Order: sequence, then structure tokens, then C-alpha cells
Amino acid sequence: MSAYTPKNILITGAAGFIACHVANRLVRSYPDYKIVVLDKLDYCSNLKNLIPSRSSPNFKFVKGDIASADLVNYLLITESIDTIMHFAAQTHVDNSFGNSFEFTKNNIYGTHVLLEACKVTGQIRRFIHVSTDEVYGETDEDAVVGNHEASQLLPTNPYSATKAGAEMLVMAYGRSYGLPVITTRGNNVYGPNQFPEKLIPKFILLAMKGKPLPIHGDGGNVRSYLYCEDVAEAFEVVLHKGEVGHVYNIGTTKERRVIDVAKDICKLFNIDPEKHIQFVENRPFNDQRYFLDDQKLKNLGWEERTMWEEGLKKTIEWYTNNPDWWGDVSGALLPHPRMLMMPGGIERNLDGAENYDSGSTECSGKSTETKTVAPASKTSDVPQKSPFKFLIYGRTGWIGGLLGKLCEKQGIPYEYGKGRLEDRSKLLADINAVKPTHVFNAAGVTGRPNVDWCESHKTETIRTNVTGTLNLADVCREHGLLMMNFATGCIFEYDAKHPEGSGIGFKEEDMPNFAGSFYSKTKAMVEELLKNYDNVCTLRVRMPISGDLSNNRNFITKISRYNKVVNIPNSMTILDELLPISIEMAKRNLMGIWNFTNPGVVSHNEILEMYKKYIDPAFTWANFTLEEQAKVIVAARSNNEMDASKLKKEFPELLPIKESLIKYVFEPNKKTSA
Repeated sequence: MSAYTPKNILITGAAGFIACHVANRLVRSYPDYKIVVLDKLDYCSNLKNLIPSRSSPNFKFVKGDIASADLVNYLLITESIDTIMHFAAQTHVDNSFGNSFEFTKNNIYGTHVLLEACKVTGQIRRFIHVSTDEVYGETDEDAVVGNHEASQLLPTNPYSATKAGAEMLVMAYGRSYGLPVITTRGNNVYGPNQFPEKLIPKFILLAMKGKPLPIHGDGGNVRSYLYCEDVAEAFEVVLHKGEVGHVYNIGTTKERRVIDVAKDICKLFNIDPEKHIQFVENRPFNDQRYFLDDQKLKNLGWEERTMWEEGLKKTIEWYTNNPDWWGDVSGALLPHPRMLMMPGGIERNLDGAENYDSGSTECSGKSTETKTVAPASKTSDVPQKSPFKFLIYGRTGWIGGLLGKLCEKQGIPYEYGKGRLEDRSKLLADINAVKPTHVFNAAGVTGRPNVDWCESHKTETIRTNVTGTLNLADVCREHGLLMMNFATGCIFEYDAKHPEGSGIGFKEEDMPNFAGSFYSKTKAMVEELLKNYDNVCTLRVRMPISGDLSNNRNFITKISRYNKVVNIPNSMTILDELLPISIEMAKRNLMGIWNFTNPGVVSHNEILEMYKKYIDPAFTWANFTLEEQAKVIVAARSNNEMDASKLKKEFPELLPIKESLIKYVFEPNKKTSA
């Protein structure tokens, strides 16, 4: 079979890990090939990965999504593309359990768009589809022969299922329309430039910080690892020597348990694995072993060159020299990372690569600007550019105002939304102008001065609390943005299953049972509807308290001024402790419903006892019953205990309510000798 020689190659996902090494290799080794790279710059992509190619005249970068049929067709025609190497995909298994529809959209629909464009233009001579060893499913532990290219596909997780689905489309277009397709299925790859949600870079960065290395389950899962440059060479071989209609495994027979990978990294960092390895909960389904038969590719002349120890040392050296390559990756370093898949990822964190023209969709090697900037070192005095930018709604509200102050304190760029939530066009204008990474919704109607107002202003309450909130969530979803939504826990009341004083709190999955106020009705209504949006993090706040006792909206300030108070234990939210956690939740891209309260309950009397002890020894108050209270209010009030165990598990340092009250409220305001 004669070797294939391409002219104009389109590489999708080339700002990602494996594809950047392939693109840089081809640009460097084949100056007669024109290399056009297409990437939407998702969270795990980084333009800096392509710096080695930037000054080359045969290189062009285009920012865009493979799911855009118009863009793909335009590129194939205007760039005279004859070869496609399709790497673009969502690949992290943990993410696929929490956001599986995005994997279908990217991995299956995106591939389908590319294939259809190839069919329509009729000019493609090679379509190389990059798949994964995970499509084979789990290999038997005692198997001595790996999966060969004709083995049955038995994917076991949403990620591998979408990759198998994409393969079926590729095969169908090859047979039905005669597209010259080739598919590759590869083992795990490691090396420089990899986003640290993956095992090896995550362990390296955690070891650099002196933090524990989290291992899913018992660490006995077996994987095979190939160094990135060896894999790039494999794609070079497949490009030139691969036979149309065939599948090629890219693998190694050298296997390692996850626990052994962790121990090897500990050894190279000279740290004790017994002290630095931490066993954590396993993911929903964790295949025990993937094992490939790679003889077919070896027959084309490829072989693994980089031994494990050598490759691991090179990788550690690169991350040690480039610790800030990805900016703030705290969310990725969690035992079970849940990064939100959205466009515009690390384009916002270029650091040394700002010379790319961010105002254009293209970056060509023919540019007169050819300066390459090295990444900042650990000792650099230049402040690091934040990878985050928040758009906050609720500027005049208590929580919205505090969020802005927290952003200033943490050095996070932010802007307040100018549009009203019910005005979709204004929300779109805000997002297009600010270009945020996350949106915080702290806007809403709670009543003036309290929820009784909502009883006589129902349409105004619906307009903001229901229509406006849904409007913002929908606009955010269209733009791939996570919305942090400050909601309320005042949608429950003590009942037979959750009796007062029992310690049995309402969980996130429990259905609201309190409809005593119209305000609570609207909040329960919108919470239920928001469950249909996979880009929303709902934070149920209750009876918010802060250390600012001069604020009229502070629950303590309110009850200290009442003539009489009821005395019922309730869950409450200490904003001084929990608002910083909301920012961390945004960084981690947490989603779903969260009871956003401190663990435990505290009664009105217990709070006022603390007030008397720490603030005013002469303070006195009187109690009255719920029946007596009902005579002086219009709408009933919610009393309940929220189960905060989910939040506590995510943030173990979260203090119980009474301890948090003392630390954040009463000790800082102490005026007595208590």
C-alpha cells in the first residue's frame, strides 16, 4: 500500500491535550502541509498548548465549535481541506456521570456534523476519527490477550457510550457514502499540557502542594499509559500509512495499578505514600481493566519509545516548571471533579499567550507578531490573571452587595447586571458585554419590609421570583454558563416525618410542604422548574445572619428589635462563612440543589441569650406563641430544620450553627467580658 500524503489538514480539538502534540508535531515536521486547527476553547483547552506552532507559516488557528455546520462547511471549502483528524470531544468520565447530555452533544452530534460536511463537500481523502479503548468495556482480569480491533464494543459509562455511538456514525458514513474513514482507539495518555482533572497531572500538582493524592476505591484498577509524544508519532503513522476502513489500537502491554502510579509519583517527590495517599469513594462504575492488542499498528512501523520512568520524570519536570499553566484548577483537583462543560474555557487564562488576537476567530502563523512568552514562574511578582469573571444580579440586595465585596477581596473580576431579570434582551446584553464565566443570581422579591408585602403584590412577586429567575437560567444555559441561584429553605415546615427537636432535617430531594406565604409558594415553584436546567446550582438560604449587626436585614438585628419573639429551633445561614463557600462552589462548578445552612438548629431564645451575653447584658425580651404571632402578621412563617450533610461532606470545615454564630457574629462584636 502506498503512503498517503495530505495537503491541507483540519485538526479538531487541537488546543486540547493529545491533539496539540499531534498538531505541533505535524507543523514542525511537515512544512509543506497546511495545518488548520479548530477548537471552541472549552475548559480543558488552552491556546498556550499551541505556542510552538504559532510562528509557523503553515499553521492557522480558528476558534469555533464542530457542532456549527455552517462554520465546518465554510472551513472545508475555503481552506481546501482534504484531511480531517477529529480529536474534539468531552473525555472525562467523572463529568459524564453528571452532565451526560453534553457528551452526547459534543461527541455524537459534533461528529455527525463533521461527517455530513465531508459528504456534502465531497473533497475529503482521509477522515481519522479518534476514539478510546473504553468503547471495548472492561477487560477480564485474567485475560492474557488484549482486545483487538474486531472485538465487541461494550461501553460501561456515558462517556464511552457516546464515543462508541460516534464510531457507529463514522462506520456508517464510510459504508453508505464511501467516506475514507479510519478509526483509532487509544490507551491512557500522559505528559505535558494535560488538564489536571486526569489522574497523573492531578497527582503531580497535588504532590507539589503537599496535599493527599485521592484514589477511587482501593486503587486496584489497572490502566495502560502511553507518553504523549509516542502517541503523536502513532497518529503520524496512521495518517500516512493507515488503511481506509480500518481501526487501529494505540496501546501498550505495560499495565499499572492506579495505586502503583500514585506510589511512583510519591517516590519521585520523595514523600511517604502511606501519609500522602488517600482512598476515596469510587465513582459509579469504574472499569477494572482496559487491555489492548496493538500489533496491527506495530505492523505499520510504530512502537512505544518512552519508558514509564522516563516519561513520568519529563511530565513532573514540565508541571514543576509550569505550575500556573492552567490558572486556578482547584475544582479539577477534587477527588471527583465536576467541571462545567462550556465554551471559552482557558482562552480567558492565556497568561503568556495574550498575543493571540482575542478579537478575531482566527490566529495564523503568518502574523507579524511572533513573540513567544514563557509562562510565569513560581517566583514571579506579576499578579496572575484570574480565570474567573462573575456577573452578579442583585446589586442593591444584601447578598448581592456582599458578593461584590468578596470578589474584590479575592481578586475576582466581577460586574453587576444592569438588566432586570424579566427582560431577556437586557440579560443577553449583560452577558455579551461582561463575558462572565459564572452568573450569580441574588436578585429576588422578599417583600418590603417583609414577606407580608408579597401577599398583596403577587404579580410583581411572580415577575421576579419565577419569570425572571427562569429567564436568567435559560439565557445562561444558552451561553453554557453556570448560574448560582440564591434560593430559600423557607419552603418547608416541621411535620410528622420531620418533627421539631428530632434532628431529622429536610433533605435536598424532599418536596416542599410549606405554602403559608405567597413568597414561599413562588420560591418552591421556581425551584421545581429549575430542576429541568442542568446549569443551575440552587442554594437554599434560611434566616440569613452576618456579623454586621447594624444591617436591618440581619435576622439577629430583626429579632433583637421585636417586642416579642417566638421560640422555635430553626436552621440558619451564617453569611460570613457560607458566602465564600458559594464562590468556591462556583469554582468547582457544583450543580443541583444544596441546603445552604450551617449544620444543626438554633432557637430564637438561644440567639438572644448569646446577644445578651456578648453584646448587651441588660437586654431583655419576651416570647409569644405561634397563635399569638399569627394575629400580628399577614402570612405564616416557615420553621424547619434543614439537613446540611451534603454541604458538610463537600466542605468538611463547615461549622455547626452555634459555633459559627460565636465565631463570625458574637466574638467580633463582643462588648462584654463574656
